[in-house]
Amino acid sequence: MEKLILIDGNSIIYRAFFAMPPLTNSAGQHTNAVYGFTNMLLRLIQEQQPSHILVAFDAGKQTFRHEGYKDYKGGREKTPPELSEQFPMLKELLDSFGIARYESEGFEADDIIGAVSKRADEEGRQVLVVTGDKDMLQLVSDRVQVALTRKGVTEVEPYGYAEIQERYGLKPEQITDLKGLMGDTSDNIPGVPGIGEKTALKLLHQFGSVEEVLARTDELKGKMKENLVNHAEDARMSKQLATIHREMPVERSWEDMAFAGLTEDKAAPVLRKLEFKSLLERLSFAAEGGAASDGQGERRAEEALDIRICTEDNLGELLEALSAVEALHIETNGDNPHQAEVVGITFSSQRMYYFVSYDLLKKEAAAPLANWLGDETISKSGYDLHRADLALHWHGIPFAGAAFDVSIAAYLLDPTGGDQSLSALADKYGLAPIASDESVFGKGAKYKLPEEEALGLHLARKAAVIAKLVPLQQEDLEKNGMSKLFFDLEMPLSRILADMEKQGIAVNREDLQQLGTEFQEQINKLVTQIYEIAGTEFNLNSPKQLGEILFDKMQLPVIKKTKTGYSTDADVLEKLAPYHDIVQFILDYRQLAKLQSTYVEGLLKEIRPETGKVHTFFRQTITATGRLSSQYPNLQNIPIRLEEGRKIRKVFVPSEPGWHILAADYSQIELRVLAHISGDERLKEAFLHEMDIHTKTASDVFGVPQEQVDSNMRRSAKAVNFGIVYGISDYGLSQNLNITRKEAGQFIEQYFAIFQGVRKYMDSIVKEAKRDGYVTTLLERRRYLPEINASNFNLRSFAERTAMNTPIQGTAADIIKLAMVRMVEALSERKLRSRMLLQVHDELVFEVPEDELELMTRLVPEVMEKALELSVPLKAEVSSGNNWYEAK
Repeated sequence: MEKLILIDGNSIIYRAFFAMPPLTNSAGQHTNAVYGFTNMLLRLIQEQQPSHILVAFDAGKQTFRHEGYKDYKGGREKTPPELSEQFPMLKELLDSFGIARYESEGFEADDIIGAVSKRADEEGRQVLVVTGDKDMLQLVSDRVQVALTRKGVTEVEPYGYAEIQERYGLKPEQITDLKGLMGDTSDNIPGVPGIGEKTALKLLHQFGSVEEVLARTDELKGKMKENLVNHAEDARMSKQLATIHREMPVERSWEDMAFAGLTEDKAAPVLRKLEFKSLLERLSFAAEGGAASDGQGERRAEEALDIRICTEDNLGELLEALSAVEALHIETNGDNPHQAEVVGITFSSQRMYYFVSYDLLKKEAAAPLANWLGDETISKSGYDLHRADLALHWHGIPFAGAAFDVSIAAYLLDPTGGDQSLSALADKYGLAPIASDESVFGKGAKYKLPEEEALGLHLARKAAVIAKLVPLQQEDLEKNGMSKLFFDLEMPLSRILADMEKQGIAVNREDLQQLGTEFQEQINKLVTQIYEIAGTEFNLNSPKQLGEILFDKMQLPVIKKTKTGYSTDADVLEKLAPYHDIVQFILDYRQLAKLQSTYVEGLLKEIRPETGKVHTFFRQTITATGRLSSQYPNLQNIPIRLEEGRKIRKVFVPSEPGWHILAADYSQIELRVLAHISGDERLKEAFLHEMDIHTKTASDVFGVPQEQVDSNMRRSAKAVNFGIVYGISDYGLSQNLNITRKEAGQFIEQYFAIFQGVRKYMDSIVKEAKRDGYVTTLLERRRYLPEINASNFNLRSFAERTAMNTPIQGTAADIIKLAMVRMVEALSERKLRSRMLLQVHDELVFEVPEDELELMTRLVPEVMEKALELSVPLKAEVSSGNNWYEAK
């Protein structure tokens, strides 16, 4: 049976934005609203099995309704840029899904949906309207249902005649009368003063319509009668404003709205670009791109290769050819490289490809080959050699000599390019294609190694692409001025990271378990206190039950409501904390429960039994700014702003008795980089004279002497200082400081009026980006901004903010990477036993023997501060102790 789904695009993406936690992809683009929308869309498709879909959008701010009432929607604040920038992404995603979309100048999405649903209804078709706007209930008929969003956008609640009758006691056509009387603050529809939903329903149950209510006001009394008489025109106008215009022409035929289902070749690339990995898995799409095409829709022919499947008998042929090996590919299986299987290795040598299985590699006959792999003097080219190094290490096979990693080169050449798999790179450079790993191995539980001949051929094709990519990428790196960045920083860093990861950091399991016990005792105590205050036991993890306790039983002020009741999210509880002790207890409970599950129980699972350590994995090719990210476990997200969170660091200890943990942290590195890049004299003055930068900023912006700057002024200045670095908007700053967007905007303007060098830098870097199409860090790391000249305001605005903050964030990332390379050189030159263990944001962590502690306390900050010369001094603060906690 044919079924049409009509989706109110603006309503759903808006609700998704505020319902979903902040989410960005590696390009720094906000994606939470698109993710929430897509989640809901996929659920609808699965549950409803529609034959046709249309997503309607508002085309602009001005509609025909403004002609009759200029203040229509006048109370709404400007859409946050963090949401605005997601509209183009959503539209691109809908196109990739094969889903029709429509907007029309002068009309709202409601009117489009009204017109299309009416046409479909008249043609006898079934329609489901999906929206967060109750006004749409007026569209309900025998064939038209309206589904209102609940729980943000994760669920929808369908309404037909019966549901509207049960909820309101009205017919669908009376919904406009309801809005006429009670108004709608979200759309700035006035209604009649003093009449809310309850009163409006009572009037409509008695009289039936706005017109009848106004005609029979003599049957009413008191203030309500007076308001209805005095505001009769407002009521009529409000009803008219709430009435959906169903006669507008919609230039979409029934065939245009047909939905044939998602196809991997069109939908997967956009989902990958957005980095929605969970949705790719849900749809059983490959996480990486598949085989390439020639751009004309025809698949290029796979290359015929000469392959030798090595055995103990013919291994000598490969050993003789090792001196001529151009590239190798080490295939592993498993997300965590510390636990990955080694599948096999293929060597590319003068048109001959040699495949060596893992089983053969472990045999005595392959010892010369293992020695070759571990020889640091022999240069090797490959793909993701960092991951391969770790996998080989845990299988007892050394690896050294990584000279050219095409995955790192690809990342530098296009850090926001999305899919950087070998198959995607082959396609990009016009090389012979490689079949997708999924088509060869299967996926997830279906993963299975093919026969050796098929496996050898697949890996040989990868090695062939690597061998051809190396000279092409070398040329591109040279052309873009990034050869030094690649060879002197990123490639050495790759080896350093692998060494740190193999080393790991020791964890005192007993202390961690004891900390878990302490947290549990505190959690139990908090639960008891909360139950005593509430006077009853309830499920603390249930927002519904918690809302009933706080707002129904304890009568605390309602801050925000959701479709299912009261909101009890962190923002709401923070605002309620001053009203009652129970709220702070609940906040403390949530924080401790998260620490217990994520960091105590999580870390216990990650301790490697044979080492007693956790071995994180630093991903080098993920972030658009050049920052490292940490996985398995993530040691960069331990919440050190909380004392309980800081306690987690106590369990990280030296691996040798009598040794110390030493930590060194760059002080305000991004603001120092901003001072250097912008040349702003006020900023430079603060750092050259070692002033407190936030107090200095507050003093300048508020126009008071530094000694009169209070804690609130400094907190505001700090938020703006760091906000400027991260391209914050007035919306973002208003959320951070709990002030209005207008106040936040004024604060930002005051900042720029004082720090004019920063404003000048921001303006000039955007101009350069528009001219060049990219921005660079001080070390020539590039970030391309293809949307910097886009006609679409939202795309262009995001690119402009990115142009402003990337050189700052990226240079700060480069500096700490440089410090790591210099630090390893310094340790080696002095033949010190001290070891670098971790990099966490702007901090380096070492384990140091007692007899080297004094030297390292001087050496580490000295190396860090000299990593790159700026016009203001870099400053690193160092401390040490018996564990990571004491070292901070």
